[in-house]
Amino acid sequence: MNKNYYAILMAGGVGSRFWPVSTTDFPKQFHDMLGSGDTLIQKTFSRLSQIIPIENILILTNERYNSIVLEQLPMVKQEQVLLEPAMRNTAPCILYASLKIQKENPDAVMVVAPSDHWIEDEVSFIENLKQCFDFCIKEKVLMTLGIQPTFPNTGFGYIEYNKTDKNPIRKVSQFREKPDYETAKAFLKSGNFLWHGGIFIWSVKTITESFEKFQPQMNALFLKGMESYNTENEVGFIDDNYALAENVSIDYAVMEKADNVYVLPATFDWNDLGTWGSLHEKLPKDDNNNAVVNATVLLQNSSSNIISTSKDKLVIIDGLEDYIIVDKDNVLLIYPKSKEQEIKGIVSQLK
Repeated sequence: MNKNYYAILMAGGVGSRFWPVSTTDFPKQFHDMLGSGDTLIQKTFSRLSQIIPIENILILTNERYNSIVLEQLPMVKQEQVLLEPAMRNTAPCILYASLKIQKENPDAVMVVAPSDHWIEDEVSFIENLKQCFDFCIKEKVLMTLGIQPTFPNTGFGYIEYNKTDKNPIRKVSQFREKPDYETAKAFLKSGNFLWHGGIFIWSVKTITESFEKFQPQMNALFLKGMESYNTENEVGFIDDNYALAENVSIDYAVMEKADNVYVLPATFDWNDLGTWGSLHEKLPKDDNNNAVVNATVLLQNSSSNIISTSKDKLVIIDGLEDYIIVDKDNVLLIYPKSKEQEIKGIVSQLK
């Protein structure tokens, strides 16, 4: 296994669109959302460890999830778990982790991967990742894995590349915001758009130079801690300084500013499991397109629903179509699947 391969596993999100199963105290990445026997973070860690040494996988998460990470990933040491004392989006935590890795191994190449994606074809994933690593070792580039779109999804950002580029790895023309439905249909028809899955690959040298160029203030802030990284003084420095960083995503901070961004169209299947509807897509369905997690059900005149309860709970439904039905602790959610993006707003109202 290549000792220069590293991974940053992003595990700090709260997954509010999966409420009431996913909560601030116990978000979706720590749940077995598909009933596979492993939680999403366990599946992601296992997938990455097929190509990356276990000791080179860093987990970025919020302080409150430290004990959950260590419980679910017992092979990980505390020093591999990077704790964010404040929520500051993806750019600051990626810079922090990158500088730690650079100090340990200036020849490193790394992948930044969300902990809550579902990828079944792990062989193709590893092949794609190796292809990206090889390219990033040879070229001074920032890379991302683009997902082949299967329908005009309005919940994802898109990556546009030049239609005439026939290379396996294509230069990115621009990143596009989440579109409306008509725009998404036009993207698919055009044929040179990919879903932006939020998986990034680069050498530690290229990404740190990119931060220096595009985010000099943030870069200067985290460089002050260089002496403390990978020592007992690191936590103190991060506690004192992390919250001073700008709250900004890696896309806005670096990727959309750089002109050396490339994309590899992924050959593996992918689901970001961002909503109950996306979970419904991945689960086995009955003859009426109903998906069930744990529950024992009696369904009449009902189709295209997703039902999730505690194990063996009996659920009887008549006359519902395209609904999310979730029973969790003291909460019962019955909500139209067409309005699933609004669940996040409900959680905010309840607070």
